[in-house]
Amino acid sequence: MSRLKISKNICIEVLIKTMRYLLDTQALIFFFENDPVLPSKSKALIEDPNNEIIVSLASHWEIAIKTSIGKLRPTQSLKIFFERIHKENMDLMPINENHILTVSALPLHHRNPFDRIIIAQAITEKLELISNDKAFDAYPVKRIWK
Repeated sequence: MSRLKISKNICIEVLIKTMRYLLDTQALIFFFENDPVLPSKSKALIEDPNNEIIVSLASHWEIAIKTSIGKLRPTQSLKIFFERIHKENMDLMPINENHILTVSALPLHHRNPFDRIIIAQAITEKLELISNDKAFDAYPVKRIWK
C-alpha cells in the first residue's frame, strides 16, 4: 500500500501491484483445493495481496470440459469454483485476437489447446506463469514452480 499525496489536505492510499502472474489451470486447482503439490513459495506468491493474480478464461473452459467428461472431479461446484476466483481478487483474462495470433505462431512443443492459449497469453501480456508443466519451458515464458 502506498500513499499518494494529492494536495496539502488530501492523501489517498493506492494499492500498487508489484508483480503480475498468470496461473495455469492445474496451479489454480491446486491452490483452491489446498493441495500440498503446490509449492509453498508459489502459494505465497498467489496469496500476496501485492501481486496481481490472473486466471485465463481458457482455464474456465478447460475445467468445465474436463468436469463434464469425467476427467476432473472438483470438490466444489463449478459455479462456486468460478465465484471463488472473484472472491480471491484474481483477475479473469479473456482470450483476444492477439493471443490467438500468438498461438498460431507457437511451435508444437505442447499440444494441449488450453495450455497453448495460456502460453500465448503469458507471452503476449509479458506475464510470469505459475505452473508445474515443464513443457512450458520450451517457450519464451518465465515459469515459476518453487
